[in-house]
Amino acid sequence: MKNNRQKNDGANVRGFEKTDINWFPGHMAKTRRLIKENLKYVDIVIELLDARIPISSKNPDIAAVTENKPLLTVLNKSSIADPAVTKRWLDSCKANGGRAVAVDCVKNENIGAIGSAAREILKEKIEKNESRGMAGKRLRAMIVGIPNVGKSSLVNRLGKAKKAKVEDRPGVTRDKQWVTTDLGFDLLDMPGVLWPKFEDKIIGENLALTGAIKDAVLDIEELGAILCKRLISIAPDKLTERYKLDGEKIKALEGWQILEEIGRKRGFIVSGGEVNTERAAIMLLDEFRGCKIGRISLETPEDR
Repeated sequence: MKNNRQKNDGANVRGFEKTDINWFPGHMAKTRRLIKENLKYVDIVIELLDARIPISSKNPDIAAVTENKPLLTVLNKSSIADPAVTKRWLDSCKANGGRAVAVDCVKNENIGAIGSAAREILKEKIEKNESRGMAGKRLRAMIVGIPNVGKSSLVNRLGKAKKAKVEDRPGVTRDKQWVTTDLGFDLLDMPGVLWPKFEDKIIGENLALTGAIKDAVLDIEELGAILCKRLISIAPDKLTERYKLDGEKIKALEGWQILEEIGRKRGFIVSGGEVNTERAAIMLLDEFRGCKIGRISLETPEDR
């Protein structure tokens, strides 16, 4: 509905280029300190990433903050990511000397693989404990990740109880908490932490599209236009099938024009025949995040 904004290309978003947003509030600075202070108490760090955006959901500061602790990468929300792309991410991590597993904490898919992978990484430490007569000694793991990536859901799954507060919005967990699991180790859940500034606006866009950044921070119609342009590039068949669009026609359209087409198809028309693009954008983002358009990954290993 905001035609003055619709003239912008869907990839040129003022929300990231012209708005001075504080991505590093006080509780996130506190989290960095908590991570550093509690590293000495854990044997391994488990970093949760969003399987749809492993690059954008990886805080570049985490490696420095966690120093030389063994690391297990967990690609969460894998049930709504493209399975072929997720497999390439797992292969890429292995090829680069790391260890990763793909899970879905909400659907309880492949959760047990976390314990198996963690014990494999800590095999030497476990054997050393056994040689010292401490067989069965519980290991300790720290869970880190950006807001809304699913840490609390994972803690609840592994802990077999709702011990961590879970909400589908960023920034809910604010304090560290220890949770005992049935996998032979205890978990230290840390609040989510973003980094001070996004040097690449694509990272900010990806975080916003997947819900890691609150929608209220950015213009929802411009975000919808970005998603339209992305989807027509990486998953055109899924987009056109879901919204009954003319595939050939929309290839030549800008993001906001595709958003208008979607709104028109869904009947989001107001007086004067104008399309309610705000309503269309809200619907589009909800359906993307809810996997109603299909299993889609916004990043591949080649994007690095």
